[in-house]
Amino acid sequence: MEPKQRIKFIPAEKSDFHATVRARVEAYFKEHGISPHANVAMVFKTVVLLAMYLVPFAVILLVQPSPGAQMALWAVMGLGLAGIGMSVMHDANHGAYSANERVNWWLGHTLNLLGGSTHNWKLQHNILHHTHTNITHMDDDIADRLVLKFSPHSTTRWYHRFQWLYASLFYGLLSLYWVVAKDLIQFPQYIRRGLMPGSARTHRIALLRIIAVKVIYFLVVLGLPIALSLPWLLVVLGFLLQHFIAGAILTLVFQLAHTVEGTDHPMPDAKGVIADDWAAHQMRTTVDFSPGNPVIGWYVGGLNYQIEHHLFPRVSHVHYPAIAPIVERTAREFGLPYNVNRTLLEALRSHFALLRRIGLPSLNEAIG
Repeated sequence: MEPKQRIKFIPAEKSDFHATVRARVEAYFKEHGISPHANVAMVFKTVVLLAMYLVPFAVILLVQPSPGAQMALWAVMGLGLAGIGMSVMHDANHGAYSANERVNWWLGHTLNLLGGSTHNWKLQHNILHHTHTNITHMDDDIADRLVLKFSPHSTTRWYHRFQWLYASLFYGLLSLYWVVAKDLIQFPQYIRRGLMPGSARTHRIALLRIIAVKVIYFLVVLGLPIALSLPWLLVVLGFLLQHFIAGAILTLVFQLAHTVEGTDHPMPDAKGVIADDWAAHQMRTTVDFSPGNPVIGWYVGGLNYQIEHHLFPRVSHVHYPAIAPIVERTAREFGLPYNVNRTLLEALRSHFALLRRIGLPSLNEAIG
């Protein structure tokens, strides 16, 4: 379903929360004399994650190891691909990686390694998701996918009552769906929604670029190994394994921040008004998870600090652990929630519990 109105955030009472927390975080960077962009640790992480994707592929092409070793290398590529998406591409396409927009442009286009479109991703994520977080029919990140339902306000089908059991399987397919069809389906939808100003000619050029990226991607990732005499069936199986691993990780990590118990799913009134301040809305719809786990934090690119990311999307995620106490303290002062699942296991339990609840029609109204 496509939205018929613009959403406006109009709180019943004016709040200084956003201005206050922004001033405090800016003061933190000024007092410590550090940039809010990437640091040496982030650059090192970028090299490691790109190597996790590119080196195994080079080994497959040049060494052509045993079938078992090839499948293991494709699996590592899947881990690297998810890491690039969460850490490198994500920061860059928010303009958070570097003060140099050319650096952000190049690193943002690591999304092409997934066969995805940077153009569409920015519209879906930066504009729709970050502006309209958890608002049904506006936030594409909680739009129904295949047999999955993420909002209590979307239509409930009979099979949704079982989605908490089968969701993980379909999470692994969403990356492949993205590569093959998602960008092409979204493109005309975004034109109709007024998200892509320009002439019909500029739209055709943008679409041709998206198609060209996908053609090149498939020629390299599938065509090149087969051209070098690798068994085509093994290449296809490895490709599918890579995408299943990457898709499962990417989808689950993003869902752990918004599709969990305790998050709001507000609906606008007839005039398209959300009766809340935008920053307060972010606090009510977003959850951090595993904030004290450095291994998870390193790999998921700070997406476990999703509250901080939504308030400060142009700050590199390597700084989120430092500014999180500032955000939490300020939220408490203003009487706003600061939702956290302290462990990964707690976040997973909460996510699948919510999937189960919103799959039951009688419970949806209470959740929303």
